[in-house]
Amino acid sequence: MADDIWKRDEVESPCVKICVVHPTARICTGCHRTVDEIAAWSRLSPDQRRAVLRDLPDRKTLIAKRRGGRKARISGS
Repeated sequence: MADDIWKRDEVESPCVKICVVHPTARICTGCHRTVDEIAAWSRLSPDQRRAVLRDLPDRKTLIAKRRGGRKARISGS
């Protein structure tokens, strides 16, 4: 029961601890939030957080995936 005291009913951060900001899109490549959203996250209301979370799946396409390695060089020729 002591753990119930520390439980919080809030929208969890989508952070996956891969914090690399895309240089042109200015979106984190891990969670796909903007740098402004990351900075403001602790101050956002639950509804604002849910709105950000709804937008995240669509942002994956804004960041071009890097195709590297041997397989890309062979098939890209």
